[in-house]
Amino acid sequence: MKYLNLILLLPFLGLLWTPLYDRHDPVLLGFPFFYWYQFAWVPVTSVLIWVVWKKGNRA
Repeated sequence: MKYLNLILLLPFLGLLWTPLYDRHDPVLLGFPFFYWYQFAWVPVTSVLIWVVWKKGNRA
């Protein structure tokens, strides 16, 4: 279970390193990359939390 919780570090690390997404291009539906990259992490993080929760219940 402890190793499974490390999956939850992915959103933290993906958003912590700001130079990764601190740019304007590519634009998606009029939103600069800076914004839609952050918005994309919202459903990804929800799915990761759900996966860890489901797998953790079986352990």
